[in-house]
Amino acid sequence: MSTLICGSFAYDNIMVFEDRFKNHILADQVHILNVCFLVPRMRREFGGCAGNIAYNLKLLGGDPLPMGTVGEDFRPYEEWLDRCGIDRRYVTKIENRFTAQAYITTDLDDNQITAFHPGAMNEAHANEVPDNNAIRLGIISPDGGQAMLEHARQLVDRDIPFIFDPGQQIPVFDGDKLNDFIRQATYLTVNDYEAELIQERTQRTRESIAADLKALIVTKGGEGSEIYTKGQRLIIPATRISGVVDPTGCGDAYRAGLLYGIVKGLDWETTGRIASLMGGIKIESHGTQNHRVTRSELEARFEENFGYQLAA
Repeated sequence: MSTLICGSFAYDNIMVFEDRFKNHILADQVHILNVCFLVPRMRREFGGCAGNIAYNLKLLGGDPLPMGTVGEDFRPYEEWLDRCGIDRRYVTKIENRFTAQAYITTDLDDNQITAFHPGAMNEAHANEVPDNNAIRLGIISPDGGQAMLEHARQLVDRDIPFIFDPGQQIPVFDGDKLNDFIRQATYLTVNDYEAELIQERTQRTRESIAADLKALIVTKGGEGSEIYTKGQRLIIPATRISGVVDPTGCGDAYRAGLLYGIVKGLDWETTGRIASLMGGIKIESHGTQNHRVTRSELEARFEENFGYQLAA
């Protein structure tokens, strides 16, 4: 059974400024700001929500079908997807566009200055949810706003259940559109801050939102996560980790765990714990697609953290 992952592909260009921004920005002169930061170190990572989720779902043994739009500079990324064994039949290349790019500069205080160029992501509505009987589950992750709206309707038309994962695109949608997504979706997953934003925009409680869904999943970082389902609130513990190296992409790893558990028909307690474990594994590595885990390692860490064996 395949899982359609609607979302973005991006290159993350990560640079380190070996000083502090505050030493070079004059507070009383920000209206004429003109600065240049020397960044002797830079790395380029494969990213974007669709790419990250697909990578993690493949690690779990799932069958991801990522769907997104990319630019003419996508060749290194497509070679990486091929090496990972990820099917890219629904990845569409747009002429005269760059793949989405994030340029992130971090200083020694972990402050960040980020510039994001959406590039081909703005054309994501050019893709259409395929009529593929092998697709049993989908996810709408952050992408072009028009694409998210259209892909949600198309999933409903094809009778494919899906997770709505609005992420950083929440500001694009007003309360009415968010309510439309919630009514169409089968599941909603957000972090704690995003949950508050949705509650504010829709003027609804979490319990009210969950009543329209099979499950509302709210992640809370190091405090674990909560799953609202069938009138219950399940508490999912965080995974023990060796250390925080890079939290970027942890949410995508978590969502891959949700998709895996849903497709396998696992109970929500186990599904949430698989998701938590994937987020924990990711946070121990730099970048969003550099971590590795074998099935035996996954099963051992699951039992060590949660006290029972992972059967599926």
